[in-house]
Amino acid sequence: MSRALPLATMAPEPALPPLPPRTTAPGVVSIRIPVTGMTCAACQSRVQRTLQHEPGVSDATVHLMMANATVIYDPITVSPERLVEAIRDTGYGAELAPPERSAFAEQEARDSAVDAEFRVLRRKAIVSGVVGAFTMAIPMVLPRAMMGAAAWILMLVTLAVMVWAGGQFYLRAWQAARHGASDMNTLIAVGTGAAFLYSVIATVVPELFAAAGIAPDLYYEAVIIIIALILTGNAFEARAKRNTASALRALVHLQPKIARVERNGAELDVPVEALLAGDVVIVRPGERVAVDGVVESGTSAVDESMLTGESLPVTKSAGDRVIGGTINGTGAFRARATTLGEDSVLAHIVRLMHDAQGTRAPIQHLADRISSVFVPTVMVIALVTFVTWYVVADTAPMVRAFAAAVSVLIIACPCAMGLAVPTAVMVATGKGAELGVLIKGGEALQRAGDVTVVVLDKTGTLTEGRPAVTHLMPASGSPFDSDAGRLELLSLTAAVERLSEHPLAGAIVRYAAARDAVTRTVESFASHTGRGATGVVGGAAVAVGNEAFMREWAIDVAPLRARADGLSGKGKTPLFVAVNGALGGLIAVADPIKETSRAAIAELRAMGLEIVMVTGDHEKTARTIAADAGIDRVVAGVLPEGKVAEIRRLQASGAVVAMVGDGINDAPALAQADVGMAIGTGTDIAVDAGDIVLMRGDLRSASQAILLSRRTMRTIKQNLFWAFIYNVIGIPIAAGVLYPAFGFMLSPVIASAAMAFSSVSVVTNSLRLRRARVG
Repeated sequence: MSRALPLATMAPEPALPPLPPRTTAPGVVSIRIPVTGMTCAACQSRVQRTLQHEPGVSDATVHLMMANATVIYDPITVSPERLVEAIRDTGYGAELAPPERSAFAEQEARDSAVDAEFRVLRRKAIVSGVVGAFTMAIPMVLPRAMMGAAAWILMLVTLAVMVWAGGQFYLRAWQAARHGASDMNTLIAVGTGAAFLYSVIATVVPELFAAAGIAPDLYYEAVIIIIALILTGNAFEARAKRNTASALRALVHLQPKIARVERNGAELDVPVEALLAGDVVIVRPGERVAVDGVVESGTSAVDESMLTGESLPVTKSAGDRVIGGTINGTGAFRARATTLGEDSVLAHIVRLMHDAQGTRAPIQHLADRISSVFVPTVMVIALVTFVTWYVVADTAPMVRAFAAAVSVLIIACPCAMGLAVPTAVMVATGKGAELGVLIKGGEALQRAGDVTVVVLDKTGTLTEGRPAVTHLMPASGSPFDSDAGRLELLSLTAAVERLSEHPLAGAIVRYAAARDAVTRTVESFASHTGRGATGVVGGAAVAVGNEAFMREWAIDVAPLRARADGLSGKGKTPLFVAVNGALGGLIAVADPIKETSRAAIAELRAMGLEIVMVTGDHEKTARTIAADAGIDRVVAGVLPEGKVAEIRRLQASGAVVAMVGDGINDAPALAQADVGMAIGTGTDIAVDAGDIVLMRGDLRSASQAILLSRRTMRTIKQNLFWAFIYNVIGIPIAAGVLYPAFGFMLSPVIASAAMAFSSVSVVTNSLRLRRARVG
């Protein structure tokens, strides 16, 4: 049904299909709470279950690597202070983060805490190791007659090491026990505590063992060496954890501390925090740009690789936008500060990466389920091991039963399973940021690896997104069929398009400015997404858009249809212009394919992916461009809801769909897709709707994101396999299953070394992603 085009008013734009919710629901808020004392997946699981069971909490995610809890809750039902209290009730430390702390300050505080933790662990590990070596040497150098007195000294030395170096194990185990829970600290505390208690009894009342025919063996050196080895593993783990956030740390360090500004005719060096919007910042050769801004004067080439991953510098001159943290080349320029502090591009990237690294991939749930029953299961296995050896051993049953049970407790390691997923997610998101691919969370990272179909928008995604006008044709017999009339038509069209976000609109505005067309003000502007735009210019009602849009306003385009079809066949996009209800003319715009698009399409096809181009453009134009890019399947002439419908159709056929787009009209499709990839050079709405942001504006980033996801999932599965198989093999060996066939028993000291190695190996395997080749 057609509509009449009124003189001074425009009809409202039809509603777009609703976007799925991507933020917290109305009435609920999100808070991140730092949590201290968590050491394994069991700790993480217990804190998470506690928070999820709190009244008013709709969701809670606890991150072992980031040492925090993200809670979505109803502030009317529960307060942040109550959430902190709930965490403390589980035996772990928690406090509310200062609300004024920036993303930069938050990362620096986390780095300082990790560094301090590493230094403490390293010191305790070294001292414990030296003391352990000393205690092992005593029985070798002292005469047997002096061992009775030496045993008392060893007991005191071991107690001191347990309190000073291993105190956190026993304290956290006790806190967990008070709340009816258990974790890795429980295994360490019970194992070393039992060995120490056994040795104390053998030292104080050795006659009890002699009366039972049992040698009063001492395990003091074993207790100390076990603690030393576990602390050594923890120290390596802390250092490796710090390395997983190296990309995020590098971004934080890009922020300059000082900026040179021009105030009242003088140049001053001021802290970046003291900058004001509108300040003129002077950027000299080789300096980092201090703040986001717009160049006022001067020319230079700026290295934006930290933002886009693109190594080639970008030329900047008056009117161009510069980003804080990028590196200036050999030129100098003056820029007026625009966005500051937490609103800057760099702060936004840091915050996005931090949020992403704090999320959990769905595969993490498998590790959570195993970890929730792991420690109690190991305790039962240790008890069964003790009883079995005590019953079946032919010689020294108590000693063998005790050693085997302690080995089982010490070798079991829930840490490796807890670290398997988050370490890989942290390294992968950091690697993505280095490539100019910002991944918004573990779920998006995992889903990207499962993609089978990639749906591409045309303008700004496949093409440059900076089109140029090639033809301006007034309708024959119209008031614009003259040189002066052509300029008037251009002026009216540019006035409407000046408020549109579409790249084609920008081409028309630039074309009009280059020809000195009169700049006019538009009233009652309306953007009809995917079809065109309308407005009132100097009392004249103007509509600009495709043929379908003209039909909505009952505009007959027959006089120019043949010319439009001819232009479409050459890959150009025809736009009709109607003025006061009559066809005024035709403007053709060409948007060349990006130089990298053909190679990117070839890479995606080589990965076994199906490529579909979905666009609102004319059928002939779309097919011409698609054929040039190497795309076989095209869906053209669709509105935003048509893009959503096509993605739903693909999903219904069993495909896992990634959508790559950059405009407002792509936002619903980005939200509908299994993985939305937003071009970072596009609109804010598209970027917000995407799960992955391609900062470089290059389609090759899409293939890099998918390949990075596949490599990450492979690493996660390797981590989970080795963490699981380590325990499946290690615990039975520690229990003594090899003894009947080979006469081999695993000592508690070797068990502790194996346990420390398992966690370090998982983190080290994840760190391999930093060197992964992903295109």
